[in-house]
Parts: sequence; structure tokens; C-alpha cells
Amino acid sequence: MLIAIRVVAAGEALIAPAVTRRLIAEFARRPGPARRNSAGLAGVTDRERDVLELVARGLTTTEIARRLFVGLSTVKTHVSHPLTKFGARDRAQLVIVAYETGLVTAGIADADPPSAGAARQLSEGSSG
Repeated sequence: MLIAIRVVAAGEALIAPAVTRRLIAEFARRPGPARRNSAGLAGVTDRERDVLELVARGLTTTEIARRLFVGLSTVKTHVSHPLTKFGARDRAQLVIVAYETGLVTAGIADADPPSAGAARQLSEGSSG
């Protein structure tokens, strides 16, 4: 029980990574939406969308923070907003939202994931 409390307090998912992987695998088996349902993501900021995509890909709060070059509290904020906006109980439900809206598609990685874009902007900014 203490481990579960520490996990939640750290902003991590309470469900085991193996369960998250099985959930994603189940969605991978199902046919995805033909196109993105951008209307389903109305009211979600670009950064929240980036974070939502990384959550759906199974990354932890710490991994997302490293990829986006932001602090843990910033990631937690960007995770909490979609939780509220979609009425989701937890990160697992955010994964479902991401797949149902077409934000992510099983087996298809984004050609320019948020982390790559952030890294490119960082390097371009430092070179000039």
C-alpha cells in the first residue's frame, strides 16, 4: 500500500507497466480510426496534446519530462488538465482518449515526436 501511495505521489501511473502494455496491445489489435478526430481534442493545448501522446505511448512522468526538457511538475500539470477536460479517472483512460481520437495509432510512431521537435528548437536556438 505504501508503494502505491508513493507512486501516485510521484505522479506516476498506479497501474503496472505490464498492464499498460497489454492495454496498448489490445488497442493495437483493433482497427484504428480512419482519420484524426480533432474535434475530440478541442480545448486541448498543443503542449497538452504532446504530453497526451507520450502518455498514450506508455512513458512515465519522468520520461516525458526528459523528452520535453521540462520539470516534473510541468508534466504533471499538462497531464492533469486533459484528465479534467475529458473527465478521465487516470492515465489509462487518457490512453483510450488518445487512441479513440486518433492522436496515436498503434504501430505508427510520429515521424517528428514532440521530443525531437523540442530538441531541434533547442539546438536551433543555441546556434544563433
